[in-house]
Amino acid sequence: MPYLDRDGDVFVLYLGNEGQTDSENRFHPDWIDAIHAKLDEVEAAEGPAALVTVATGKYFSNGLDTDWLFGNMDKMHWYLDRVHTVFSRLLAFGMPTVAALNGHAFGAGAMLATSHDFRVMRSDRGYWCLPEVHLGMPFTVAMNALVTERLSNQVALEAMTTGRRYGAADAIAAGIVDEAAEADGVLAAAVARAAALTGNRKPNLPVIKRALHGRALAGLNTPTTPENLAFGS
Repeated sequence: MPYLDRDGDVFVLYLGNEGQTDSENRFHPDWIDAIHAKLDEVEAAEGPAALVTVATGKYFSNGLDTDWLFGNMDKMHWYLDRVHTVFSRLLAFGMPTVAALNGHAFGAGAMLATSHDFRVMRSDRGYWCLPEVHLGMPFTVAMNALVTERLSNQVALEAMTTGRRYGAADAIAAGIVDEAAEADGVLAAAVARAAALTGNRKPNLPVIKRALHGRALAGLNTPTTPENLAFGS
């Protein structure tokens, strides 16, 4: 389960189990609950602060927990709406946020990274990718809103309709991530970026973010229904 560390005024949220390097950090319902619980802890702290999200090993996050989902199809819409709550919470989080992409960020994992204010990506390996087109999966109204509001129209089109795998250099060129670092420096670079912003944790910051991301947040708050999640025949 996710766990917290701290580097000065920067909280570091690890997406997987402590000491584990092979977790794909998929969005299991229990994992989503644990993420929210850790974010509660971060928000309860007083004073200057920022948040860095990272993982260990090969994956940042491999997205939806498809094993759980296909075993609980009667809960599909509820589950997808729970996934969306992580994106919307981070998008308007009350302190600066930086995603440290230590490895692959696929599907909902890529969207998780995109929900942060800034992104630092490992330069030597790992991809940011939206593979839904290859999997025959639609984007929810909420996911579409997040991606299309956070990326330029042409980049969103390419990412969503081709399933392109972006390495760090290509992701920077496309405006998907902000910075690249060597494997052993990704977390340090993300913490340094976050540490420079801890003083911006003021009551007006979430107000600014909610206005800035108003259309994305409205989309993320749209309930998933059979009518707006139609699979092609």
